[in-house]
Amino acid sequence: MSLKEAQERVDEWIRTTGVRYFNELTNMTILTEEVGELARLMARTYGEQSFKESDKDRDLGNEMADVLWVLICLANQTGVDLTEAFQKNMAKKTSRDKDRHKNNEKLRGND
Repeated sequence: MSLKEAQERVDEWIRTTGVRYFNELTNMTILTEEVGELARLMARTYGEQSFKESDKDRDLGNEMADVLWVLICLANQTGVDLTEAFQKNMAKKTSRDKDRHKNNEKLRGND
């Protein structure tokens, strides 16, 4: 599924099942909450924190999808075409960082 298709599917779901979008500020807060849930699971899965009983059935992909869902909602609400925005962002990063990471000794390790 493309980003455009994802934006269309979320919008269709909102209009048919979700009644309406939450306002932008509410969705920004929800996005922050969802990123926090993802961070919590990452800390327990890859970091040094131990799992709590309530964390054991969490799915990393599902938590990432929750973040993506709310981000798509915000894009739809604010008129952002995520495909276009992502393409521009990739071009910016490619131009700006074309040599930066290659020249970063911290990333190269012990060649």
